[in-house]
Amino acid sequence: MGLRGFQGLARKQARDEVASRKRKRILPWERKGMSRVARVIAFLEFLPITKGKLTGRKLKLLPSQRAFIEDLYGRAESDRVRLGIFSEPRGNGKTGLIAGLVLCHLLGPEAEMRGECYSAGIDRLQAGLIFNEMEAIILAEQDFAARCNVQRFRKQIEVLDGVGIGSKYEALSSDARRAHGLSPTFWAYDELAQAHDRVLLDNLQTAMGKRKRSLGVVISTQAADDDHPLSQLIDDAQTNSDPSLVVHLLSAPADADPFAPETIRAVNPAFGKFLDEADVLAEAERARRMPSFESAFRNLRLNQRIAPHARDQLLTPEVWTLGDAPIDEAMFSDGRPVFGGLDLSSTVDLTALVLAAEDDDGNVHLLPRVWTPADTLAERMLHDRAPYDAWVRADQLFAVPGKAIDYDWVAVALADAGAQMNLRQVNYDRWGIKQFKQVLDRLGIVAPLEPMGQGFQDMSPAVKSFQLLAVNGRIRHGNHPLLRWCFSNAMVVRDPADNWKIDKSKAYGRIDVAVAAVMAIGAMKVTTAAPEYDVAALIG
Repeated sequence: MGLRGFQGLARKQARDEVASRKRKRILPWERKGMSRVARVIAFLEFLPITKGKLTGRKLKLLPSQRAFIEDLYGRAESDRVRLGIFSEPRGNGKTGLIAGLVLCHLLGPEAEMRGECYSAGIDRLQAGLIFNEMEAIILAEQDFAARCNVQRFRKQIEVLDGVGIGSKYEALSSDARRAHGLSPTFWAYDELAQAHDRVLLDNLQTAMGKRKRSLGVVISTQAADDDHPLSQLIDDAQTNSDPSLVVHLLSAPADADPFAPETIRAVNPAFGKFLDEADVLAEAERARRMPSFESAFRNLRLNQRIAPHARDQLLTPEVWTLGDAPIDEAMFSDGRPVFGGLDLSSTVDLTALVLAAEDDDGNVHLLPRVWTPADTLAERMLHDRAPYDAWVRADQLFAVPGKAIDYDWVAVALADAGAQMNLRQVNYDRWGIKQFKQVLDRLGIVAPLEPMGQGFQDMSPAVKSFQLLAVNGRIRHGNHPLLRWCFSNAMVVRDPADNWKIDKSKAYGRIDVAVAAVMAIGAMKVTTAAPEYDVAALIG
């Protein structure tokens, strides 16, 4: 061997010796003879769990996750996957899997020199969840921490040494439009189903052409409708027209009982492991009793492609029956605070005054007073398909002479309530209030009236408070038939900010008494924080 050969051998031995001193152990995915998919699995199952019930343990792939990884990385080079979609219900370890895959391509067995890795989310907060998990893993594993520069403010990570040297990671959000000019070796889109457009997705996919071995992964629950980009990708995969696209979809059948434990267990691999059974079953029971939560439960916990209804029934029959116990009218005159809701009408609708008082056990009792024009009663019985005459005979509805409501009747009832009760506040709908106040002034009646708008902003806290009380069995109505009928017609309507208001379910159904009852609860709860429903938090 010549001098040059000896010098080259000496340099190699020196490099080997330095490398040996820097790292004394062979990492699990570096053993000889391992296949590509075996290396990826070994890397993922080497990573520590950094939060939740299993903190401190090593990641253990669930069967559904392992099957996806095997399909994604187990193919021959000629049959390489370019895009993988993994869709299953929320709460089954999605964040940890995405973070592990990004790290695998950034500094693990799938890394390449000067690679570019990205995680994408619908906003900066969502995108930051993956960065936070990656940072926690890096800091928990000494071999990784020594090789990386983590920039928390920018949500970026750079590999400074070892496999993947020069590679960079960045968290992208769809509101940043940052994917132009990128050249990704790997990207992962977290919860694509929540994206409002496909701009970031398209930018990431088209940028993949700059790399020979680029891979994209979408890990998300299903989108709510067929026209969403995620739904289109999943449906396209069913045709087998693109062999480079892999989809693993775990979803409950449409005809399955959505609230049955066996249905939930079948599509949630983490059920009973790190996904708490009691919590999920409680969510199922809530969704069964409260239609306003059913769509979100089916989408997020069963991974069904179900759009949230724009209109959901405010109370189910099951929830209504929780309040069938008789009300205690005596408590309205024993000095405790009484609150009211007033919904006025003229000729067609019902005029309703509903009073509310809370007993010593925290149950809210409702006392309705309802008026309707007597001269049009028979005609409206046919149109509204309601037994007004029977309710009048039972003193549950007062038929006022004439074709329109004489507000004197309502004013006197309000004055009587003020004289007999500790009437604190009565919320009213502004419609007709000018005429009603003229009646009050003429009769010399003073009442604690407060306006309450009927739009989303003003009604939402009251509607949510009422539903929360009802589902917890804390509304007492004595199965008042007119009140029951109005609530059977009452639907929850939402705006994009998840504010709620009440609307009618059909043209002939009346909701006036239900609206008055909700306004009474709004008056009662005005000094307390109204409940805000975060569906993602409720369903984990």
